This record gives sequence, C-alpha cells and structure tokens, in this order.
Amino acid sequence: MEISDLLAPDAVVPALKAQSKKQLLQELAERAAKLTGLPERRIFDTLTERERLGTTGMGQGIAIPHGRLAGLPKIVGLFARLETAIAYDAVDGQPVDLVFLLLAPEGAGADHLKALARVSRLLRNQATCEKLRAATKPEVLFALLTEKSASASSQAA
Repeated sequence: MEISDLLAPDAVVPALKAQSKKQLLQELAERAAKLTGLPERRIFDTLTERERLGTTGMGQGIAIPHGRLAGLPKIVGLFARLETAIAYDAVDGQPVDLVFLLLAPEGAGADHLKALARVSRLLRNQATCEKLRAATKPEVLFALLTEKSASASSQAA
C-alpha cells in the first residue's frame, strides 16, 4: 500500500490554522467531509471518540488521527501542515505541527492497520518530516508524501 493510494493532491493543506486539538479535529472533519461526502459531524464525532481511547499524537510533532466510518467506500487520507504547532496530548508531550488524517470504511480491518503502519513509517523518517516542515506549496508536500522512497531525491520547497 502506497501513500498515493490514500491521499489525493487536493487533500493536502499547506498551512492549516488551529488553536487547539478540538479546533484542529473540527477543521480536519470539515475538509474530510468535502472529500468524502460524509457528514462533517459524524467524522468529527468519530475522531473525538478515537482520541478518548488514547492520543493519536505519536510524538516528534506528528499526529495521525483516524477512525472508521460506515458508508465510506475506501480509505481516505488528508495531510495538514499546521501554521503553528499546537498542544495535542502527544505521547512525548511535544506540540504537533504535522497531521495525517486517515478515515477507513467500517469493515476495513487489516487494510486500515496497513494504512496506519504505512503513514507511521513515512512520518517516523526525520529527513522526510524536515522536508515537510520546510515546504509551503501543496504540490511539493504531495510529492514528498507520495515519493516511493522517503530517502529519494530531495525536493525543493
């Protein structure tokens, strides 16, 4: 499974404004509703329910909020680079500035876990994260996220 299977070019936000975790999840839900056609409120509720189980803040400024939704035909991703890092209750206590939202169909089981693992692997690469933080154009962010190998040629920001 490649990131390009999960993420469309129009699902990359180069400078999302959010002051809090709740506001971030609301912004993500609003944008995901436009991508999926599902109700914004249902997406937001799914994300907040998942956060109650434990934070999706992985540490090192990265969060991967995710959830499963009935009526979703395939796994959908949305990437946001935050304008300003926010408190997110991450495992290391650090603020978050790179967010990859993953929404999966209700019965996606193993595919949902494979998608989470793939995104997690990508964002654990420090060099990739540095490039993502330096890039300001959505097309550059998309290219960085969908490179076959995270150590492939460096992209100009």
